[in-house]
Amino acid sequence: MTAIESAIAYLPELVDAQVRHTRLPGAQVAVRSADGLLASFAVGCANAVTGEKLTPNHLFRIASHSKTFTGTAIMQLVEVGSMRLDDAIGAYVPSLEGSPLASATIRELLAHQSGIQRDGTNADFWQLERPFPSPEQLVAEIHAAGKIYERNQFFKYSNVGYSLLGLAIEAASGKTYVDYCRDHIVEPLGLVNTGAEYDPSRADEYAAGHTALFLGENDRLVIEHVDTRSMSAATGFYSTAADLTVYGSAHWMGDDRLIGDDSKRIMQRLESTVTNYGKQVGSYGVGMEVTKIRDRDVVGHSGGYPGHITRTYIDPKNKLVVSVLTNSIDGPAEQIAQAVFSVIDAAEAAMPGAEKKIAPAGGPSAQSFVGQYATLWGRFDVVKLDGRLVSLHPTLADVYGGIDELEIIDENTLRSFSQTSFGASGEDIHFERDDSGGVVSVTSNGITHWPVEAFLARRERMTRVNK
Repeated sequence: MTAIESAIAYLPELVDAQVRHTRLPGAQVAVRSADGLLASFAVGCANAVTGEKLTPNHLFRIASHSKTFTGTAIMQLVEVGSMRLDDAIGAYVPSLEGSPLASATIRELLAHQSGIQRDGTNADFWQLERPFPSPEQLVAEIHAAGKIYERNQFFKYSNVGYSLLGLAIEAASGKTYVDYCRDHIVEPLGLVNTGAEYDPSRADEYAAGHTALFLGENDRLVIEHVDTRSMSAATGFYSTAADLTVYGSAHWMGDDRLIGDDSKRIMQRLESTVTNYGKQVGSYGVGMEVTKIRDRDVVGHSGGYPGHITRTYIDPKNKLVVSVLTNSIDGPAEQIAQAVFSVIDAAEAAMPGAEKKIAPAGGPSAQSFVGQYATLWGRFDVVKLDGRLVSLHPTLADVYGGIDELEIIDENTLRSFSQTSFGASGEDIHFERDDSGGVVSVTSNGITHWPVEAFLARRERMTRVNK
C-alpha cells in the first residue's frame, strides 16, 4: 500500500467523525491523483427530514465553483481569438453604455478588480425572498448603483461582475452560457453529473439543501433549489465531488483537454492578495483562488449556495484534487477538505522534525494498535500511515495540528514523539489487551481510553465521582 493509499483508507472514518461532530446532514468527498479516482464516498443524509441516505451520485449546487468554469470558458475564447483579456466588457454587453463600468476589462472582472458591487442592492435572492435577477434587471442595477470603487483600487469579490462575464461569453460565442459550457467543458470531459444551471428534470437526484442549526437549534429545514438566471456564470453550476475531481484534473499542467498551459498559468498565478483590516484572509488569481496548504501550492474555489457549502482544491504540480461538498448552509466544507489534506500530507511525510518510525519487520504488528479510542474528553484514533503509526483527533478543526508521531516500543506500548509541548510528548502509551489480543483499554497521559463502544457503555458512571 502506497502512502496516499494508506491515507485514503482512513478518510471515510475521518469524514464520518467530522460530519457527526458538527451535526452536518451529510458530506460527499472525492480525491483524484494521476493514478485516477482514489476515493469517492458520502456519509450522512441527503435529506435530514426524510432520512434519505447520501450517495456519491447525489447532485450538489456548487455555487462559486462556477467562476472557475467561467474563467476557463473565457480562456478558451481567448485562445481561439474570439475575445481578449484586455477588452472592455462594454464591447460584449452594449447595454452597459453610459455606465462607468462599461470600460472595465475582462481580466479585471475575472480578478475581482473592477470595483463593481458584490451582489446588488436587493440581493435577497440569496435567501429566496425573490428570484435571481434577469439580464435586464442585472444591467439596470449596475447603471443605478454598480460602481463602488475605482478599477484596480481594491480586490472586491463580485457575483455581479461574473454575471457580466457570462453575458460576454454568450456574445463572443453565439451560444447561451449554459450551452457553451456544456459543449466546450462538460461534454469534452465526460461530466455526466455536471451542468451550468439547475436542471429540474433531475430534481430527484439533488441532495437537499438545509438551513443552519441557528443558535444551537436541533432541527433543519429543507431549502428549495432555484434557477440562478443571469447569475449562472457566478453561481449556477451543479456537480458531484467525483466530477469535480475530473474537472480539476484538467487544470493540471500538461493537460490540454480544456485550455493550454499558458492559459492555466494566467488563471493560477497570484493576481490579488486579500486583506481585512490589515490581515491577509485570502488570495486570488484570474478566475480561481490561489493559496497554499502547508508546502502545497493549490488553486480552486469554494461555493456558497442556499443550503450547500462546497470546496475543491487542485494541486496542479503534484496532480492531486480534493473535493468536499456539504448540504447545509453552515456546512464545514473547508474544514473537512483541510482535514483530508492533513491525513494525506501526514501519510506522505513525517511531521516536521520527526523521523518516520516504520514498524520493524518481525516486531509487534502496527495494525494491532490501530483503532478509535475515547474518553470523557473526546476521541483519538491510532492510524497506520505508510507503515508507521500516528495518533490524531478526527473532530478537531485543525486535524494536522493534532497529529502525533508514534514509535512502537513493544507489543503493548507506544511512545509519542519527544518534543516541547503542552501535552504528554515523549511519554509511553500503554495498551491493555484481552486473551485474543484485542484492545481493552489504552492509557495515555495517565488517562484511560476505551474503544468507542466500550466508552459509551460506561460514560454515564463517569459523570459522578467514583468513590
